Formats: sequence, C-alpha cells, structure tokens
Amino acid sequence: MWLIFGTLYPAYYSYKAVKSKDIKEYVKWMMYWIIFALFTTAETFTDIFLCWFPFYYELKIAFVAWLLSPYTKGSSLLYRKFVHPTLSSKEKEIDDCLVQAKDRSYDALVHFGKRGLNVAATAAVMAASKGQGALSERLRSFSMQDLTTIRGDGAPAPSGPPPPGPGRASSKHGQPKMSRSASESASSSGTA
Repeated sequence: MWLIFGTLYPAYYSYKAVKSKDIKEYVKWMMYWIIFALFTTAETFTDIFLCWFPFYYELKIAFVAWLLSPYTKGSSLLYRKFVHPTLSSKEKEIDDCLVQAKDRSYDALVHFGKRGLNVAATAAVMAASKGQGALSERLRSFSMQDLTTIRGDGAPAPSGPPPPGPGRASSKHGQPKMSRSASESASSSGTA
C-alpha cells in the first residue's frame, strides 16, 4: 500500500504531467517529489526512534495521503510555506557545500585509488617474486637433469633433484657453492 500510494501513483501522474507538458501539473508533482524526498530522508531517522509510538506507521500513511490529496494540497502547502523559503535563503551555502563535497569525494577517490593500486602492485610483485623463485628452482632442476642425460652418461637421469656436481655443491653438507663463472672456467679447462 505504501509503495502504491507513496511512489507508483505519483510517478504515473508525473509521467502524465511531463507527457502533456502541463506546467501547472508538472510544478505540482515536482513539489510533491521534493517533499517526499525530505520525508523519506527524515523517515530513516524517525523510524529508529519512533517505531514504538502507537499508530506510527498508520500516521505515516495518513501523512502521505495528506501530501497527495488534491483537496488538502499538503505537498504544495509544505513546499510553499517551509521548503521554498528555506532553500531560497540557504541556496548559496548549499551549493558551496555540494561543490566542496564533490571536490573532496574526487580527491578521496583518487587517494584511495592510488592506495589500492599500490597495494595491488605490491601484492603482484610479491606473488611474482615468490612464484618466480619456485619456478626458477623447478626449471633449474629440470635443466640439470637434461644436462646429465645429454652428457652421454648412458644412464637415465635420476628422477629426483639432481645430485650435487662440480658446479652445484650442496650447501647442506657444508661445502661452498661455486660461482657460475668459476664452474664455467673449470668445465672449459677440463674439456680443452
């Protein structure tokens, strides 16, 4: 019932007013929608504190009916007596406040957007570095297996990680690792 009388009925007659281009009807429905917007905004707060009040919801329905009634012209009366004079006197301050809020929201959006991008970039770099280390270890173990097979040992390569060779000493046994240039010079002097 609230939905039908409070929004659908006025929405349909607002459509008819726009379609017919009747200025008088158009102004009437614009006043209603302004009052209804203020009412629904106030209602969000009053519902929290006054919902216990007897007949509270019935009074709200009666108020909307009063706003809509062509006999009482409630929305027109409230708009002309209270809303229009208040908005006219405070229009400059409201416009300035809206411009400041727009600027602040844009600045906040840019600030949080940059922070979000920084967090995402950091997470991507960390994931890539962790993943790259695991990937390079995996590739290194495969390439070492392939090298032992290519050397012509005749025996198939072992299925686990490669055994430590001259260029790859295991640090678990306390033997130092040789650098890449040292291992290359050792292998080239042995084959020449």
